Amino acid sequence: MKDLLEIAENIQLGKDGIYFAKTHSKISYPEEGNVNCFQLEQDSFWFNHRNKVILEAVNTYSKNKTFFDIGGGNGFVAKGLQENGQDVVLIEPGVQGAKYAKLRNVNQVICATLEDAHFKKESIDSAGMFDVVEHIEDDLGFLKNIHTYLKKDGIVYISVPAFNLLWSNEDDDAGHFRRYTLKTAEQVLIKAGFKPLYSTYFFSPLVLPIFLFRSIPSKLRVKRKSHDLKKYQKEHQQRGGIVNALLERVWKWELKRIKNKKRIPFGSSCFLIAQKNK
Repeated sequence: MKDLLEIAENIQLGKDGIYFAKTHSKISYPEEGNVNCFQLEQDSFWFNHRNKVILEAVNTYSKNKTFFDIGGGNGFVAKGLQENGQDVVLIEPGVQGAKYAKLRNVNQVICATLEDAHFKKESIDSAGMFDVVEHIEDDLGFLKNIHTYLKKDGIVYISVPAFNLLWSNEDDDAGHFRRYTLKTAEQVLIKAGFKPLYSTYFFSPLVLPIFLFRSIPSKLRVKRKSHDLKKYQKEHQQRGGIVNALLERVWKWELKRIKNKKRIPFGSSCFLIAQKNK
Protein backbone atom coordinates (compact mmCIF):
# COMPACT_ATOMS: atom_id res chain seq x y z
CA MET A 1 0.00 0.00 0.00
CA LYS A 2 1.11 3.55 -0.79
CA ASP A 3 2.05 6.06 1.90
CA LEU A 4 -0.37 8.67 0.60
CA LEU A 5 1.02 11.48 2.74
CA GLU A 6 4.32 11.12 0.88
CA ILE A 7 2.82 11.76 -2.55
CA ALA A 8 -0.07 14.16 -1.73
CA GLU A 9 0.98 17.26 0.20
CA ASN A 10 -2.40 18.79 1.08
CA ILE A 11 -4.35 15.92 2.67
CA GLN A 12 -4.93 14.80 6.22
CA LEU A 13 -6.39 11.59 7.65
CA GLY A 14 -9.85 11.89 9.17
CA LYS A 15 -11.28 9.86 12.05
CA ASP A 16 -13.29 7.68 9.64
CA GLY A 17 -10.14 6.53 7.81
CA ILE A 18 -10.70 8.84 4.82
CA TYR A 19 -8.05 11.32 3.73
CA PHE A 20 -9.47 14.80 3.16
CA ALA A 21 -7.96 17.72 1.27
CA LYS A 22 -7.48 20.92 3.22
CA THR A 23 -9.02 22.91 0.35
CA HIS A 24 -12.02 22.12 -1.86
CA SER A 25 -12.86 23.04 -5.46
CA LYS A 26 -16.24 23.06 -7.19
CA ILE A 27 -17.09 19.90 -9.16
CA SER A 28 -19.51 19.34 -12.06
CA TYR A 29 -21.51 16.46 -10.65
CA PRO A 30 -24.99 16.57 -9.09
CA GLU A 31 -25.01 16.09 -5.31
CA GLU A 32 -27.50 13.24 -5.46
CA GLY A 33 -25.49 11.42 -8.15
CA ASN A 34 -23.48 9.22 -5.78
CA VAL A 35 -26.52 8.54 -3.61
CA ASN A 36 -28.53 7.31 -6.58
CA CYS A 37 -25.63 5.29 -8.01
CA PHE A 38 -25.08 3.57 -4.67
CA GLN A 39 -28.64 2.22 -4.89
CA LEU A 40 -28.11 1.03 -8.47
CA GLU A 41 -24.59 -0.35 -8.72
CA GLN A 42 -24.65 -3.73 -7.00
CA ASP A 43 -27.53 -5.18 -9.03
CA SER A 44 -26.95 -3.22 -12.24
CA PHE A 45 -25.99 -5.09 -15.42
CA TRP A 46 -24.39 -1.83 -16.64
CA PHE A 47 -22.08 -1.24 -13.67
CA ASN A 48 -21.20 -4.94 -13.41
CA HIS A 49 -20.31 -5.28 -17.10
CA ARG A 50 -18.26 -2.09 -17.02
CA ASN A 51 -16.36 -3.46 -14.00
CA LYS A 52 -15.55 -6.66 -15.89
CA VAL A 53 -14.26 -4.64 -18.86
CA ILE A 54 -12.05 -2.52 -16.57
CA LEU A 55 -10.75 -5.56 -14.69
CA GLU A 56 -9.85 -7.33 -17.94
CA ALA A 57 -7.90 -4.32 -19.15
CA VAL A 58 -6.10 -3.60 -15.86
CA ASN A 59 -5.08 -7.27 -15.57
CA THR A 60 -3.43 -6.92 -18.98
CA TYR A 61 -1.68 -3.56 -18.65
CA SER A 62 -1.28 -2.67 -14.94
CA LYS A 63 -1.61 -5.85 -12.91
CA ASN A 64 1.28 -5.12 -10.53
CA LYS A 65 0.90 -1.33 -10.42
CA THR A 66 -0.90 0.78 -7.81
CA PHE A 67 -4.12 1.88 -9.50
CA PHE A 68 -5.59 5.34 -8.84
CA ASP A 69 -9.34 5.44 -9.48
CA ILE A 70 -9.89 9.16 -10.10
CA GLY A 71 -13.43 10.42 -9.60
CA GLY A 72 -14.29 6.89 -8.52
CA GLY A 73 -17.62 7.72 -6.90
CA ASN A 74 -18.82 5.16 -4.38
CA GLY A 75 -15.87 2.83 -4.88
CA PHE A 76 -17.67 0.18 -6.94
CA VAL A 77 -14.78 -0.06 -9.42
CA ALA A 78 -12.11 0.29 -6.72
CA LYS A 79 -13.70 -2.45 -4.63
CA GLY A 80 -13.83 -4.80 -7.64
CA LEU A 81 -10.15 -4.20 -8.41
CA GLN A 82 -9.19 -4.54 -4.75
CA GLU A 83 -10.97 -7.89 -4.51
CA ASN A 84 -8.89 -9.00 -7.50
CA GLY A 85 -5.69 -8.29 -5.57
CA GLN A 86 -4.99 -4.85 -7.04
CA ASP A 87 -3.50 -2.11 -4.84
CA VAL A 88 -6.06 0.69 -5.33
CA VAL A 89 -6.35 4.32 -4.25
CA LEU A 90 -9.78 5.91 -4.70
CA ILE A 91 -9.82 9.66 -5.32
CA GLU A 92 -13.34 11.08 -5.05
CA PRO A 93 -14.14 14.78 -4.41
CA GLY A 94 -17.72 14.08 -3.30
CA VAL A 95 -17.96 13.52 0.47
CA GLN A 96 -20.90 11.14 0.22
CA GLY A 97 -19.17 9.06 -2.44
CA ALA A 98 -16.01 8.81 -0.33
CA LYS A 99 -18.07 7.68 2.68
CA TYR A 100 -19.87 5.03 0.62
CA ALA A 101 -16.51 3.78 -0.66
CA LYS A 102 -15.24 3.41 2.90
CA LEU A 103 -18.49 1.61 3.77
CA ARG A 104 -17.59 -0.82 0.97
CA ASN A 105 -14.24 -1.36 2.71
CA VAL A 106 -12.11 0.27 0.03
CA ASN A 107 -8.77 0.49 1.85
CA GLN A 108 -7.40 3.81 0.59
CA VAL A 109 -9.84 6.68 0.02
CA ILE A 110 -8.99 10.32 -0.63
CA CYS A 111 -11.84 12.85 -0.65
CA ALA A 112 -10.41 15.49 -2.96
CA THR A 113 -9.61 16.48 -6.50
CA LEU A 114 -6.06 15.81 -7.69
CA GLU A 115 -5.34 19.53 -7.62
CA ASP A 116 -6.70 20.06 -4.10
CA ALA A 117 -4.74 17.05 -2.80
CA HIS A 118 -1.54 18.55 -4.28
CA PHE A 119 -0.20 15.29 -5.69
CA LYS A 120 3.47 15.39 -6.59
CA LYS A 121 4.41 15.26 -10.26
CA GLU A 122 5.14 11.79 -11.65
CA SER A 123 3.86 10.06 -8.49
CA ILE A 124 1.07 7.92 -9.98
CA ASP A 125 1.68 4.52 -11.60
CA SER A 126 -1.63 4.09 -13.43
CA ALA A 127 -4.95 5.90 -13.33
CA GLY A 128 -8.53 5.30 -14.36
CA MET A 129 -11.31 7.81 -15.00
CA PHE A 130 -14.52 5.94 -15.62
CA ASP A 131 -17.36 8.17 -16.83
CA VAL A 132 -15.55 11.18 -15.40
CA VAL A 133 -13.98 13.15 -18.28
CA GLU A 134 -17.36 14.07 -19.78
CA HIS A 135 -18.06 15.99 -16.55
CA ILE A 136 -15.00 18.22 -17.08
CA GLU A 137 -15.56 21.33 -19.20
CA ASP A 138 -11.86 21.62 -20.11
CA ASP A 139 -11.20 17.96 -20.84
CA LEU A 140 -7.86 18.68 -22.54
CA GLY A 141 -6.59 20.69 -19.57
CA PHE A 142 -7.75 17.96 -17.19
CA LEU A 143 -5.94 15.23 -19.14
CA LYS A 144 -2.80 17.37 -19.33
CA ASN A 145 -2.90 17.55 -15.54
CA ILE A 146 -3.25 13.77 -15.34
CA HIS A 147 -0.22 13.54 -17.63
CA THR A 148 1.94 15.52 -15.18
CA TYR A 149 0.97 13.28 -12.25
CA LEU A 150 1.70 10.01 -14.07
CA LYS A 151 5.12 8.39 -13.90
CA LYS A 152 7.13 7.86 -17.07
CA ASP A 153 5.29 5.34 -19.28
CA GLY A 154 2.30 5.45 -16.88
CA ILE A 155 -0.99 4.04 -18.14
CA VAL A 156 -4.35 5.82 -18.17
CA TYR A 157 -7.77 4.16 -18.63
CA ILE A 158 -10.87 6.09 -19.68
CA SER A 159 -14.52 5.30 -20.29
CA VAL A 160 -16.87 7.98 -21.62
CA PRO A 161 -20.37 8.06 -23.16
CA ALA A 162 -20.41 7.68 -26.95
CA PHE A 163 -21.98 9.61 -29.83
CA ASN A 164 -23.64 13.03 -29.67
CA LEU A 165 -26.53 11.43 -31.55
CA LEU A 166 -27.38 9.71 -28.24
CA TRP A 167 -27.49 12.98 -26.26
CA SER A 168 -30.56 13.19 -24.04
CA ASN A 169 -31.96 14.89 -20.95
CA GLU A 170 -30.09 12.30 -18.88
CA ASP A 171 -26.79 13.82 -20.08
CA ASP A 172 -27.99 17.26 -18.99
CA ASP A 173 -29.10 15.93 -15.61
CA ALA A 174 -25.75 14.18 -15.06
CA GLY A 175 -23.75 17.35 -15.77
CA HIS A 176 -22.16 16.09 -19.00
CA PHE A 177 -20.42 18.56 -21.29
CA ARG A 178 -20.11 16.19 -24.25
CA ARG A 179 -20.24 12.66 -25.61
CA TYR A 180 -17.34 11.21 -27.63
CA THR A 181 -16.40 9.02 -30.54
CA LEU A 182 -13.24 6.92 -30.41
CA LYS A 183 -11.66 9.40 -32.82
CA THR A 184 -12.43 12.49 -30.73
CA ALA A 185 -11.39 10.75 -27.50
CA GLU A 186 -8.11 9.59 -29.04
CA GLN A 187 -7.46 13.08 -30.40
CA VAL A 188 -7.77 14.73 -26.99
CA LEU A 189 -5.56 12.06 -25.41
CA ILE A 190 -2.86 12.63 -28.07
CA LYS A 191 -3.03 16.41 -27.57
CA ALA A 192 -2.62 15.84 -23.83
CA GLY A 193 0.61 13.89 -24.43
CA PHE A 194 -0.60 10.29 -24.46
CA LYS A 195 -0.10 7.46 -26.95
CA PRO A 196 -3.31 5.41 -27.42
CA LEU A 197 -2.67 1.69 -26.89
CA TYR A 198 -6.18 0.33 -27.35
CA SER A 199 -9.67 1.71 -27.89
CA THR A 200 -13.10 0.25 -28.44
CA TYR A 201 -16.78 0.86 -28.08
CA PHE A 202 -18.78 -1.32 -25.70
CA PHE A 203 -22.38 -1.73 -24.54
CA SER A 204 -23.23 -2.41 -28.19
CA PRO A 205 -26.86 -3.53 -27.53
CA LEU A 206 -27.73 -0.22 -25.84
CA VAL A 207 -27.30 2.15 -28.78
CA LEU A 208 -30.76 1.65 -30.28
CA PRO A 209 -32.71 1.64 -26.97
CA ILE A 210 -30.97 4.83 -25.80
CA PHE A 211 -31.70 6.54 -29.11
CA LEU A 212 -35.36 5.46 -29.17
CA PHE A 213 -36.28 5.87 -25.52
CA ARG A 214 -34.01 8.71 -24.40
CA SER A 215 -32.65 10.75 -27.30
CA ILE A 216 -35.79 11.04 -29.42
CA PRO A 217 -38.13 11.88 -26.48
CA SER A 218 -35.58 14.48 -25.31
CA LYS A 219 -35.45 16.07 -28.76
CA LEU A 220 -39.27 16.09 -28.87
CA ARG A 221 -39.33 17.61 -25.37
CA VAL A 222 -41.52 14.86 -24.00
CA LYS A 223 -42.32 15.58 -20.36
CA ARG A 224 -40.66 13.31 -17.84
CA LYS A 225 -39.65 13.14 -14.21
CA SER A 226 -36.14 14.43 -13.58
CA HIS A 227 -33.85 12.10 -11.61
CA ASP A 228 -36.47 9.34 -11.50
CA LEU A 229 -34.61 6.75 -9.42
CA LYS A 230 -37.27 4.05 -9.85
CA LYS A 231 -37.01 4.39 -13.63
CA TYR A 232 -33.22 4.03 -13.50
CA GLN A 233 -33.49 1.02 -11.19
CA LYS A 234 -35.85 -0.63 -13.66
CA GLU A 235 -33.49 0.12 -16.57
CA HIS A 236 -30.45 -1.23 -14.74
CA GLN A 237 -31.88 -4.36 -13.16
CA GLN A 238 -30.74 -7.74 -14.45
CA ARG A 239 -33.80 -9.53 -15.74
CA GLY A 240 -34.29 -13.22 -16.36
CA GLY A 241 -35.60 -14.93 -19.46
CA ILE A 242 -34.53 -14.90 -23.10
CA VAL A 243 -33.55 -11.22 -23.21
CA ASN A 244 -31.16 -11.60 -20.30
CA ALA A 245 -29.69 -14.78 -21.81
CA LEU A 246 -29.04 -12.95 -25.08
CA LEU A 247 -27.49 -9.99 -23.30
CA GLU A 248 -25.21 -12.28 -21.31
CA ARG A 249 -23.96 -13.76 -24.58
CA VAL A 250 -23.24 -10.27 -25.90
CA TRP A 251 -21.42 -9.21 -22.69
CA LYS A 252 -19.24 -12.33 -22.89
CA TRP A 253 -18.54 -11.63 -26.56
CA GLU A 254 -17.52 -8.04 -25.74
CA LEU A 255 -15.22 -9.20 -22.95
CA LYS A 256 -13.59 -11.72 -25.27
CA ARG A 257 -13.01 -9.02 -27.90
CA ILE A 258 -11.45 -6.73 -25.28
CA LYS A 259 -9.29 -9.53 -23.86
CA ASN A 260 -7.97 -10.21 -27.37
CA LYS A 261 -7.42 -6.46 -27.96
CA LYS A 262 -9.95 -6.36 -30.79
CA ARG A 263 -12.26 -3.43 -31.37
CA ILE A 264 -16.04 -3.54 -30.98
CA PRO A 265 -17.41 -1.45 -33.88
CA PHE A 266 -20.12 0.46 -32.00
CA GLY A 267 -21.62 0.91 -28.55
CA SER A 268 -23.07 3.47 -26.17
CA SER A 269 -19.71 3.92 -24.39
CA CYS A 270 -16.07 4.34 -25.40
CA PHE A 271 -13.20 2.64 -23.60
CA LEU A 272 -9.59 3.72 -24.13
CA ILE A 273 -6.16 2.82 -22.76
CA ALA A 274 -3.21 5.14 -23.34
CA GLN A 275 0.38 5.55 -22.20
CA LYS A 276 2.27 8.67 -21.17
CA ASN A 277 4.21 9.58 -24.29
CA LYS A 278 6.80 12.06 -23.08
